[in-house]
Amino acid sequence: MTKITSLPADDKSCGWYHLSKPRQPRPSHFGKSSARWVVVGAGFTGLAAARQLALNFPHEEIILVEAQEVGFGTSGRNAGFAIDLPHDIGADDYIGDIDTAKISLKLNLTGQSLLKDLVEQHNIDCQMKACGKYQAAIEDRGIAVLDAYRRGLDKLGQAYEMIEADELPAHIGTHFYRKALFTPGTVLIQPSALVKGLADSLPGNVSLFENTPITDVEYGEKIVLTHACGSITADKLVLTNNAFGMSFGFLKGRMLPIFTYASITRPLSADEQARLGGKPFWGVIPADPFGTTVRRTPDNRLLIRNSFSFNPDGRSNKKFIDRFISRHCASFESRFPMLPGVEFEYTWGGALALSRNHMGYFGQLSNNVYGALCCNGLGVTRGTATGKLLADWLAGRKSELIDFLLNAPGPNLNPPEPLLSVGVNLNLKWGQYRAGKES
Repeated sequence: MTKITSLPADDKSCGWYHLSKPRQPRPSHFGKSSARWVVVGAGFTGLAAARQLALNFPHEEIILVEAQEVGFGTSGRNAGFAIDLPHDIGADDYIGDIDTAKISLKLNLTGQSLLKDLVEQHNIDCQMKACGKYQAAIEDRGIAVLDAYRRGLDKLGQAYEMIEADELPAHIGTHFYRKALFTPGTVLIQPSALVKGLADSLPGNVSLFENTPITDVEYGEKIVLTHACGSITADKLVLTNNAFGMSFGFLKGRMLPIFTYASITRPLSADEQARLGGKPFWGVIPADPFGTTVRRTPDNRLLIRNSFSFNPDGRSNKKFIDRFISRHCASFESRFPMLPGVEFEYTWGGALALSRNHMGYFGQLSNNVYGALCCNGLGVTRGTATGKLLADWLAGRKSELIDFLLNAPGPNLNPPEPLLSVGVNLNLKWGQYRAGKES
């Protein structure tokens, strides 16, 4: 018997969740059930896996278990960028090996295409906008990153536009940045609204149970998942719960639960919108990975996301939210001095499952246990793609993308504690300091 020692516990202040259309959560599981397929984790990866398993095995029940409410957890807390392009921060040109980059592009486009089709098919109201993204810089180091990435995109044959400082306000209103690289393929979303819509449009042979945290697992020919009000027996278990997969006994010491933090304003008034100028909605990611992400949403709110913490148990910690609000305010004021008095309405944290070598896991974890874990910050597109492809592989299908994922080395091993926490925390502090004005 494996005791689950760490369960999801996110803060209650996620703006995306509260601003998306309310839905009636599916009931928690009660009693005893059994199914051939049980999927744990109803974020982008788990929803895609459960949906595709249901399509591949239309006469079988698929049970999907979520510890919290759908749209409340990690998948509903990101900045809402469904990014198409690879971005290897370990490579000089941010593209790296060209063959690997081409496969990564195909994976991201697969996930993006799946989401576009589902939003259209099920009329999901999630503010989806195919408007591209700006990667913007203010520091010399950031400018160098943009130039390097431009060279990488040339090598990959992908479209982009370099936008200079005097032209940027017509795009994003603010005069803050010195240069931006615009790429047209990114899709912006309201993530919690999208996850809720995906959950409410699952095929009829998927049984979704929310607010059902698993507390114990017994592995064997049958896998028994125990929770406070009963148990679920699976012939095949699929883990799509990112860093919490470690609590289930897999990839221990190979994933890093890193939290990042966001604040979103009240809606801008008509006068404030006029003072801001620029396009009606857009998204900016920083040239420096430790910098600030900014969005203007279709409902005329501004989002700021920056700051990081290492939470080894994967759970939210209020002290970090309280600590980083002031940093969000400073980042907002430096970018939008024309908008004094615009307050933040919500501030929240959300987890990323990272690995030191930027690799995820895809495939068989143990006898009758499979997983698509560790999205490395690309959960919207990569999570959707790997969830779908894992279900296809389990149905006996083969493809170039499946082979690529199966042959990947997976997350590498972290140093032991306390060296790990010391090293990660120092790296986070140094990275945020070095980002300078970009933070």
